[in-house]
Amino acid sequence: MAAVRALVGSRFAAASAFASLSPGGRTPSQRAAIHLSAPQPAAKVALVLSGCGVYDGTEIHEASAILVHLSRGGAEVQIFAPDVPQMHVIDHTKGQPSESESRNVLTESARIARGTITDLAKLNAANHDAAIFPGGFGAAKNLLCCIAPVLAAKVLRGVEVTVGHEQEEGGKWPYAGTAEAIKALGAKHFVKEVAEAHVDQKNKVVTTPAFMCHTALHHIHDGIGAMEEREIAAPQPPRLTSGE
Repeated sequence: MAAVRALVGSRFAAASAFASLSPGGRTPSQRAAIHLSAPQPAAKVALVLSGCGVYDGTEIHEASAILVHLSRGGAEVQIFAPDVPQMHVIDHTKGQPSESESRNVLTESARIARGTITDLAKLNAANHDAAIFPGGFGAAKNLLCCIAPVLAAKVLRGVEVTVGHEQEEGGKWPYAGTAEAIKALGAKHFVKEVAEAHVDQKNKVVTTPAFMCHTALHHIHDGIGAMEEREIAAPQPPRLTSGE
C-alpha cells in the first residue's frame, strides 16, 4: 500500500486552459489570462525506497506507478534509501529466505532508481514538498515496523489511513488484518476500494490500498494515481504513503 506525506506546500503546475489557442486568435483578455497562468515551480518530492522486491524490499510495480504519475504531473523527484543491510534476502521464486545472501538496502534500491539515489540520512524535509513511501515488505523490514501506512500510524497519533478492507473476503484482501494493527497503534482506519485514496487533512497524509488487494495491476495503478491526485487537490497538501 502506498502513502504520501506533504512536507511543505505542493507546487504542481496546472496546464493552461489556453494552450491550444493560436497566437493570432487570442483576445487581450485571453492573453492576460495566459500571462497570469504562467507555470509554477514543480513540486519537489522525496521518494523513499526500502530495497528492490516485494518480499524483502520495495514493491517494484508500486514504485514504478508512483514515478509515472509524478512524471506526468511535472514533479521533481529525488530518490532516497537507507544505507543499511537488509533484514534478510528472500528468494522470490520460492518465497523463502536465502540464508547465504546479504544485501544493502541503498544498493538494491538503486536498481529501481536507475542508479540515481541518495542516502536517506541526507534527506532534509525543508527541501521537499512531499515524501512518498511505496509499499512492499521492505517498508516493514528495513524502514520501521510495518507496511507503509502503518509507518504513519506509528509516528502520528490518531492519523487517518486506509489499507483497503478489514475482512479478507475470500482472499481478495489477504492482508486485511493490518487494519487491526493500525487501530491498535491508536490510528483510525477507513475502508476504501483499491482504486480509491483517503486524505487525512489534519496530518497531511494520503493513503491508498495498492497491493493490499489481490486484483489486476491496472487497478493498483489507478489507486496510486488517485492518491497523487488527492494530494494535489487537497487544501493543505498531504504526505503520500503507498502500498503493501
